[in-house]
Amino acid sequence: MNGMNRRRFMAGLGAAGLGSVVMSGRAVARERALAESAARAVRVEGTTLQQAATAVGDGAYKRLTAGPGWPLVVREELRGAGGGRDGRRTGLASFVQFTDLHLTDTESPVRFEYLARLNDSAHRPQETLTVRGASSLVERVNAVRQGPYTGLPFRCVMATGDNTDNHERIELDWYLSVMSGGRIVPNSGDPGRYEGVQNSGSGLYWNPGSPASDAYKAKGLPEIPGLLGGAVRPFDAPGLSVPWYTTVGNHDDSIEGSLPDLGLLNDLYTGSRKLEGCDDATAARLADALVRDPAQAVLLLGELLAGGGAVRTVTPDERRHPFTPAEFARAHLDARYTGAGPVGHGFGQDAVDNGRLYYTFDLADGVLGISLDTTNRAGFADGSLGTAQLNWLESVLKGNSGHWYDADGHVVRGGADGRLVVVFSHHTSTTMGNLLPDPYRPFEGRHGGAELVTLLQRFPNVVAWVNGHTHTNRIVPHGHSVPERAFWEINTASHVDYPHHARIIEIADNQDGTLSLFTTLIESAAPYRTDFADTSDPGLAALYRELAYNDPYATPATRIGAAADHNTELILTAPAR
Repeated sequence: MNGMNRRRFMAGLGAAGLGSVVMSGRAVARERALAESAARAVRVEGTTLQQAATAVGDGAYKRLTAGPGWPLVVREELRGAGGGRDGRRTGLASFVQFTDLHLTDTESPVRFEYLARLNDSAHRPQETLTVRGASSLVERVNAVRQGPYTGLPFRCVMATGDNTDNHERIELDWYLSVMSGGRIVPNSGDPGRYEGVQNSGSGLYWNPGSPASDAYKAKGLPEIPGLLGGAVRPFDAPGLSVPWYTTVGNHDDSIEGSLPDLGLLNDLYTGSRKLEGCDDATAARLADALVRDPAQAVLLLGELLAGGGAVRTVTPDERRHPFTPAEFARAHLDARYTGAGPVGHGFGQDAVDNGRLYYTFDLADGVLGISLDTTNRAGFADGSLGTAQLNWLESVLKGNSGHWYDADGHVVRGGADGRLVVVFSHHTSTTMGNLLPDPYRPFEGRHGGAELVTLLQRFPNVVAWVNGHTHTNRIVPHGHSVPERAFWEINTASHVDYPHHARIIEIADNQDGTLSLFTTLIESAAPYRTDFADTSDPGLAALYRELAYNDPYATPATRIGAAADHNTELILTAPAR
């Protein structure tokens, strides 16, 4: 190199613009990968294979725009991918997962907005727009209609829990109306105005209609005078054009998803006293109690509302009353919410009679869906399974398996031909460590995520466990020394915290002893670019996404996940016949 050492040579290249050359090379590689991903697909329009929201700008508040799509990543941890499979594969199932919609009554007296700086889920600047954001996601599913890799029409949508934020009847009505279609008034209390922390005048919160400074504007959030009026304005939700099912989450059965609902706070829910602030020491005590001692948190909240904090008088509303598991099931059976079906959306009269919210359904011909209830009404956010449900699950798997393995690893032959199985739950395998006794079934044992993984691995026809709860995109292989006993765990980010994703999941038989699970993320139908003066329904849905990205107490970068958690082809061994 004519006397120039390697270090000096590289330094010279850097000064001459090596960085731009490297970035250009990455862009070329990405474009090539996207083209290859599209070439393998039937249709990529409307998915993140085509484009995805991307932040732009140098200021504290980032705007979003339509950025490059995310290419397909083939994952072979459980089985190698065979050549030529695209020409052989047969589509078996195509469906969509929604999760963690958190449709939120932001005007409810039983909320913890004043803890946002200690717990980002206590209050979000975008949460007045959850209902419109969810309806925009429905619009996207209705437009896409089919799986990008099998071309199969969507058989259904499964919402894997935390469909409501604070298990209120009015939130449940909004959820059922978003999914089935109908007129929605996303407002509680006074029908003519918003009565929540975002017009409180307190500097703790983002007050979008006021020019006054606050903690959120100090971090870059703008003034948007028409936002709150638009947020509570009635609108017509189109509803899903395909059947849909519901899995229950911890926010659907407990106070703020963390506190046991023993009926002690019902009067506070429907009353007129809304706590909008407290001193830092009390806030820290309450935040700690929510994590460590839910019963103490209930008592402390009652004390604050009795006069220990900044209390605002709001319009009482009986529709804020919490619902029970039986009422949750009964609402799904209401004919007003049948929509594209099925009647009950997975729940039957037996769920109303006994409050047991787990069931099976036909996900496709030859593919069984199993919806579990992993909530624990003892409190805390994480979950587990009761013994009765675990035994029921094992019996269902045996009844739909041609063969399985006993606890000692011996093959057991069954009487059924066997169907592929997809398990749905709210909690993940690593968030099912809450083994406290259920106060409504105090003598029943509880079982965690590791035990559930072990059970599922005994049944080779279990191909996937699909869940939410973490608000993060993450796909985990559960391998086994016997290849057919492996399966994939597919965890999808929420639709309340950025990145606001739902996931298309397709199952294909490659006709070579392997299956492919294609997972493709989708975003809502809202425009990527926002206009602060646009309070139309699409404009509000666009603001919902952008405000979520700019939540100063959230961490969107960690929730998006890696490329291997986005658009993927997950290879696994097909169960032996």
